[in-house]
Amino acid sequence: MKRIAKFEKVSREQFVFGWMDAFDTGIGVYDAYDKVKLPKRATSGSAGYDFYALRDIELAPGESAKIATGVRVQIDEGWVLKLYPRSGLGFKYRLQLANTVGIIDSDYYYSDNEGHIFIKITNDSKDGKKVYIREGEAFAQGIFSEYGITVDDDVTDVRNGGFGSTTK
Repeated sequence: MKRIAKFEKVSREQFVFGWMDAFDTGIGVYDAYDKVKLPKRATSGSAGYDFYALRDIELAPGESAKIATGVRVQIDEGWVLKLYPRSGLGFKYRLQLANTVGIIDSDYYYSDNEGHIFIKITNDSKDGKKVYIREGEAFAQGIFSEYGITVDDDVTDVRNGGFGSTTK
């Protein structure tokens, strides 16, 4: 098994900024930072690294939530972290990521926001079911994948930003 990445917490300052952006409140921000749990696999055979909620989240059908995780990841070049909802939440509630699959590139770690990973989830239930995610519960998972580039690739641009920053 290749070891190609390391999860870390973002700085307290970056976390506060991200928390305020995601939740529009400073209530509980310092307690949440202290509770940031780095992603981990549940079993030795698991491919996915679980991401954990830092507060209770309740979503009615059609509602979304942008979640600050407090996590960043340093990834070897040639690898990417792909984010998905936890399988059970997707199956029971049609919980989805707003961007279908989150892509965390290796150079995101060096962004102005320290590579702070945000995950936006949507309850797409067709059965009227509310989704309840409790503080400390795993709600998303990340899987590392190797990727290749074309033989004539000559990109030299450098990232400096988060969502959509590579198309600016």
